Amino acid sequence: MVAVFKTNITHPVAANKMIKGLLGLYPDLTISIDLDDEDRILRVEGDCFDIIEICAMIERKHFICIHLPIDFNH
Repeated sequence: MVAVFKTNITHPVAANKMIKGLLGLYPDLTISIDLDDEDRILRVEGDCFDIIEICAMIERKHFICIHLPIDFNH
């Protein structure tokens, strides 16, 4: 399962803290934030995770998080 989110995380320290927090909740995931992308893309990959929970966790830290649905069939 892969999920992609648009965020407004711009600082490397904030990105690292967010990744560590998410890994604390989901230690088996692969998580990255592309600070060079204009949409500050958060990419989450793993077997099982809750998209709503990930967005809520980021939003609790006062960041914007918008899930970008991906259709790999097109």
